[in-house]
Amino acid sequence: QVQLLESGGGLVQAGGSLRLSCVASASGFTINTMGWYRQAPGKQRELVARIRSGGTTNYLDSVKGRFTISRDNAKNTVYLQMSSLKPEDTAVYYCNAEVSRTWTETNYNYWGQGTQVTVSS
Repeated sequence: QVQLLESGGGLVQAGGSLRLSCVASASGFTINTMGWYRQAPGKQRELVARIRSGGTTNYLDSVKGRFTISRDNAKNTVYLQMSSLKPEDTAVYYCNAEVSRTWTETNYNYWGQGTQVTVSS
């Protein structure tokens, strides 16, 4: 089974920082890509950042230079360090993991329940 547990959301003033964490429980699976998505009220869910097993990263243009995604494979954990936060960063942030069963090529996507990030002016 695969489960994702998120933490680190909260309320912060503009210019502040938060670090989101997501721990994956994925016994019997290989974790390929992990990422963070967000959804603001009235808007579509969008990819914020992702990191592949080989270390390649991608970022939403509006967060480049402010957010950093990283992962600790030994702990099956992905982090999102968010700095210089802006009110427009306010959203529910969701952890995502693309996994495959060990020794297979079939991929599956799993989602966390989301954690609220609110940035005040």
